[in-house]
Amino acid sequence: MTADVALILLQDGIVSGAVYVLLATVLVLIFSVTRVIFVPQGDLIAFTALTLSAFETGNVPGTVWLLMFGATAAMLLELRQAVPQRDRARILRSLLRFGALPALIAIVAVFLVPKTAPLLWKMTVSCALVACLGPLIYRIVFQPLAASSPLVLLIAAIATHLGLNSVGLHLFGAEGVRTEGFSGQPFSIFGIIVTQQAAGVLASSVIAVVGLYLFFRLSLRGRALLATAYNRRGAELVGISTETAGRTVFFVAGLAAAVSGLLIGPTTTLYYDSGFILGLKGFVGAIVGGMAVYPLAAAGALLVGTVEAFASFWASAYRDVIVFLLIIPVLFWRSVSSVPAEDGLE
Repeated sequence: MTADVALILLQDGIVSGAVYVLLATVLVLIFSVTRVIFVPQGDLIAFTALTLSAFETGNVPGTVWLLMFGATAAMLLELRQAVPQRDRARILRSLLRFGALPALIAIVAVFLVPKTAPLLWKMTVSCALVACLGPLIYRIVFQPLAASSPLVLLIAAIATHLGLNSVGLHLFGAEGVRTEGFSGQPFSIFGIIVTQQAAGVLASSVIAVVGLYLFFRLSLRGRALLATAYNRRGAELVGISTETAGRTVFFVAGLAAAVSGLLIGPTTTLYYDSGFILGLKGFVGAIVGGMAVYPLAAAGALLVGTVEAFASFWASAYRDVIVFLLIIPVLFWRSVSSVPAEDGLE
């Protein structure tokens, strides 16, 4: 391997790792707030690329019907609790949150996104469709199980992933797609040729991560999420609604998945079931951070992208296997370095 090839592989690894950073960060956030290992995160990434591809071909994406079905189910669940209590404020919020807003996005997707529409507009509507799926999944699947053990929540997450896989096959078909990306002439930085796609992915990922940081540090809702992540019971005692925190963090997860889907769609062919492998790679990065430390999770995600790029060059058939093997030394190091708790019998 020459130095030029190594630099190209390193660039590819950093670009892929930039997408995995979003995945790892959101997985850590969701687990910290809700104790859910959000396995369907990768499915939302694949659905975003498939949605954008449908818009590019002039078709109505199946995500529209998935959104309307999920919104109807979530609204019925909310009204089932609010109507007997005659809680008018909750009824109104339910109608707006799960009725008017999804209906408005669906109308825009069906009637206001022609084939000749600008790419940026198609991306925006695709993001809106997928981002709204996050809170719906939380309301239908995880909110009723909020008090359950992490094992039950994991089983529910796996079941949701399998359900989304089946729905994705029915709505999008088995064909793979590649979406349109950033176009333009490549440029040179310190002698390294950088494509517009690579620069766009890196810039978008940095903007998204900085936006998340500012949201958590400067906004009241972001601070409430951090408080829930640090101490769920303490947040409840001071009046922070864990249900609202769950909806918010799942909306952030849906938005991050949508952005990731737009970034990774032009670089690889995505199928309805491609999300599981993508989610696992983000999970490897989150494991490096112990599912709790965000900078370590981001560093782990960059490591995953770099290892994946070099593994593709040396042993492309075993690329994913090599990436997933990163979990073993990390878990071994954590098991050796952790201090065992005293049993209190001495």
